[in-house]
Amino acid sequence: MRTTENDSAAGRLTPPPWLVRTLRPQPTAVPKAAAVRAAVGMGLPVAVGFAVGQSADGALVAMGALGAVLGDTADAYRLRVFNIAVPQLFAAAGLALGEQVYGHGWVAVAALTGLALVAGMISTIGAVSSAVGLNVLLMAVIGAGLPFPPPWWHGPALILLGAALILVMALLAWPVRSGIPERAAVADAYHATADLLDAAGGEDWSEARTRLTGALDNAYDLLLSRRALVPGRSRGMSRLMALLGALTPLVEAAPAVHAAGGPLGRRLAVEVRRIAAAVAVGGTLRTLAVDAPSAAESSSDTEPDTPVERAAAAAVLHAREVLADARRSPVPSAGLRPTPLRARVPARAREVLLSATSWRYGLRLALCLGLAQALVSTVTVPRSYWVPLTVTFVLKPDFGSVFTRAVLRALGTAVGLVLATAVLEVVPRGAWEVPVVAVLAAALPVVSRRSYGLQTMVITPLILILSDLLNHQGVHLLVPRLVDSLLGCAIVLVAGYALWPESWHSRVGARLADSVDDVARYLECAFAGVGGDGDAPGPSPGSVGSVGSAGARHRLRRRLYRDLGGLRTEFQRALGEPPPTGARAAAWWPLLVAVERVIDAGTAAAVQTAQGAGSPAPAELAGTTADLRALAVAIRAGGAELAPRAHDVTPAGALAEVRREVAAAWSVLAGPGDVAR
Repeated sequence: MRTTENDSAAGRLTPPPWLVRTLRPQPTAVPKAAAVRAAVGMGLPVAVGFAVGQSADGALVAMGALGAVLGDTADAYRLRVFNIAVPQLFAAAGLALGEQVYGHGWVAVAALTGLALVAGMISTIGAVSSAVGLNVLLMAVIGAGLPFPPPWWHGPALILLGAALILVMALLAWPVRSGIPERAAVADAYHATADLLDAAGGEDWSEARTRLTGALDNAYDLLLSRRALVPGRSRGMSRLMALLGALTPLVEAAPAVHAAGGPLGRRLAVEVRRIAAAVAVGGTLRTLAVDAPSAAESSSDTEPDTPVERAAAAAVLHAREVLADARRSPVPSAGLRPTPLRARVPARAREVLLSATSWRYGLRLALCLGLAQALVSTVTVPRSYWVPLTVTFVLKPDFGSVFTRAVLRALGTAVGLVLATAVLEVVPRGAWEVPVVAVLAAALPVVSRRSYGLQTMVITPLILILSDLLNHQGVHLLVPRLVDSLLGCAIVLVAGYALWPESWHSRVGARLADSVDDVARYLECAFAGVGGDGDAPGPSPGSVGSVGSAGARHRLRRRLYRDLGGLRTEFQRALGEPPPTGARAAAWWPLLVAVERVIDAGTAAAVQTAQGAGSPAPAELAGTTADLRALAVAIRAGGAELAPRAHDVTPAGALAEVRREVAAAWSVLAGPGDVAR
């Protein structure tokens, strides 16, 4: 009886699942090179500043290096230039703007609020623009809250010097490692495809597909970004683009292999891993020292006799030919051609101005930052810039849950202040602070990828030590910083979360409904031009072509899987929210899995038709797509307002498996209890 009571008490003390998810760090590899760059890039300026008697200037250079360290996340060298240089140029401009409104009260409030609106809106464009919005606003807040010595360009110049130091170190290996990150990304996509084929017919299929989506996204982003930055042709990059495009038939064949089951997936995985090894070293299959025959050569002595086997054989042969430069893949010209920069900039500007999402985030950030700046302008708060600084750091929905970041910011700041107290009390002023800065800087890129709370725990003492070099207030900084951080978190949680209507509605359902509509469009595109009855044969077997427009179908399928990957990320983010938002998001999980199965079934049907299986009758295709669009409408309505539907799940027809999966999705939606909107 006593054991039962103890177990019950222990159960009552168990933290809720959403809090556990909030506090759990993410497992990531240790970025050793980035840690070394951070230690040298921030420790060296502080050391030089002490040596020449200009510790304040050394601290400013280190602050510039700090911003570059946080942006030093790209593998490709050209992207490192873009990711580090562009945000820091805007950071310097933000600091210059902040200096102009320092001490001007309500003028500073108006200027920073307007800047917050712009920074928030451009943050919705992409990763680099998000970093630009964050850095320009952070440095403007610092410039408006701290007195900088004249001339006005002195502080921005030192900030740029620190960023340039990190950038130079990040590019040191470029001459000898040019192209290696891109090649590794493509090889990783092949390895992930092999893992997916290995998982065909098993329970690990969904997880393997998610990993493949991430690997493909990374490879596409690296190659497209490089081609956008350097439009000229390069034989090495063109070959990588062709190899990445050659993965498309393999990835499309994988759902059909999964549905067929058996040993085919494992045999294919062996061959794909051989191709991946050749891609990783920049060679061909002949350059690999492999004694055993290839899987394609040893798996069978006869021609493939089923549509799935024909699709798999054609896909592997296609990848081998592209690897050997026997012919170019037709896919990159359709899927890997970035829009010219001169066309992208005005197009993105129009998107931002017309996007309701951009306006919502911009207004949300402007409201919270305006409240914070108004507070410190009307109430005497020592070093008041820390309150709007906290708001800027926390209110980044594209970086994760706002509620989660506020909780982690408060906890991380508290722990970081304890560390800062120990450092400022124990470590003597002067050169002894250099190794402390170097150690904290080295830890920053390591913990930043694991948890925002750990990042805050490290960055808090780092910034306070650098601030102490500027104003020499010592431990007197610590308590005001804790109060300021709590004030900033409170403003975000009240004005930017609790009172903001969007916070209490999960976006998972709306995005899931959009994905279902895309599935209907994918099926229409995949079977475009299909005529006759369901017994009509597809194209000639053995080709890598497909029914309908191959390029459009490939793009739609990539968009589908990329959106589903983003949907899974949004789902995991929503689970970290407190009730009822987290519980509402969790209710969508079974339907998300069901929709993924619908996509797999549709892809498998398209592949089999392309390899000679019977085509769907026009009435069957129209009925299936209509059912999918009705499912999307029901998802947007939460499933509660619509009456149950009857579904044709007879085994006849080329889309029979798709119809069965659609019917299963309807069953999930109409299951016990209403799916939260």
